Amino acid sequence: MMKLKKLVRDSIRNLAETPSIIVWKNFSSAGVPKEMADCVVIGAGVVGIAVARELSLNFGRNVLVIESASSFGTGTSSRNSQVIHGGIYYPAKSLKAYFCVRGRRLLYEYCKKHAIPHKQIGKLIVASRHEEVPKLNYLMNLGNENGVEGLRMMEGSEAMALEPELQCVRALWSPTSGIIDSHSLMLSQTGEAESQGTTFCYNNTVVGAHLEGQQIHLHISETESLRNWDCKSQRYPDVVLLPKLVVNAAGLSSAALARCFSGLNRGVIPQSYYSRGCYFSLSNTTVPPFRHLIYPIPEDGTLGVHVTLDLDGQVKFGPDIEWLNDIDDISSIQNKFDYTVHADRAKEFYPKIRKYYPSLKDGSLQPGYAGIRPRVSGPGNGFVDFIIQGEESHEIPGLVNLFGIESPGLTSSMAIAEYVSAKLSKC
Repeated sequence: MMKLKKLVRDSIRNLAETPSIIVWKNFSSAGVPKEMADCVVIGAGVVGIAVARELSLNFGRNVLVIESASSFGTGTSSRNSQVIHGGIYYPAKSLKAYFCVRGRRLLYEYCKKHAIPHKQIGKLIVASRHEEVPKLNYLMNLGNENGVEGLRMMEGSEAMALEPELQCVRALWSPTSGIIDSHSLMLSQTGEAESQGTTFCYNNTVVGAHLEGQQIHLHISETESLRNWDCKSQRYPDVVLLPKLVVNAAGLSSAALARCFSGLNRGVIPQSYYSRGCYFSLSNTTVPPFRHLIYPIPEDGTLGVHVTLDLDGQVKFGPDIEWLNDIDDISSIQNKFDYTVHADRAKEFYPKIRKYYPSLKDGSLQPGYAGIRPRVSGPGNGFVDFIIQGEESHEIPGLVNLFGIESPGLTSSMAIAEYVSAKLSKC
């Protein structure tokens, strides 16, 4: 924790009433040190990094990023399909629609300028049965309304000529979709932010906060010190930060963390839901069966078990969806998530994949990795938008909460950063 105190003080030099769930407000007798800060971003995922970069590069803020893990991007940001989405699936005028289209354009521009590995390989959304064609037409109309460029409907024969291993009756072609090396993106943007004075502080966890007047007090503890805590005994933070601005970009734990902010109206904080998605890799093949992204018709609140490729051409299938029911707020903040991929889940993948890839051989799927999505709505509740809350929602100046930043969060990250930074510029 001495490292955190030094980082905060160095950061500052660059500038020309109820308890929370797991920490307590009355620190005076415990001798907990307090440090001033300009802007704190909680979470070093792809969105938090983009926000830190934007605030420091274009708004001149002195930013401190607090990350509970030992490095950046270890959660949702690195456990997804690594796809640059076009912006097709989301209702017109929703935040997801706007941020995805705007973010995609910014992302491609950034990748080209900074030599970030990526490929604009295009996507086929396929109807494997005639009954699915109306849904495909709906998606095309929605994409056009959202301003997605180049969408075109294909007959099954044309799509199968483009991808000989594919089986479908019709397909929607999205030429602006692609894939990206998200680690390289985050590494580049972290470097840019640091060059503008941003400080990244790893292995430290924001465990709560309280208000004194209009001043936010963030409670910080070393991540390692929380591992063996019994979650019952009183615990003081190692340091308290007093920032002018706070961006809660904690991803999986953003809503749980907000509930640990004493003085924040809980009525504006959405309930937390979590869904795990597993990916399986295609083995025993030297030539990838597909050259483009292949997506089925969306179902059950997901985009379906689809085909994605990495930049080396390796094929992956996923994700499926499994709702997790026993994640309490403390476990979320401590990142106690299970990312295990059980090999027996493959039996559910084969029939889904064979709807559009009938020649998939038994035994060719190998466990890959799993990701967990931060949701603000449970199963069967339909579309739910990103939630970005500022003072107009919770009446706390200088605080922005980001809730439910799941797919298309990677594609949207730079657009979200623009929006959040502009909102905070008025504070």
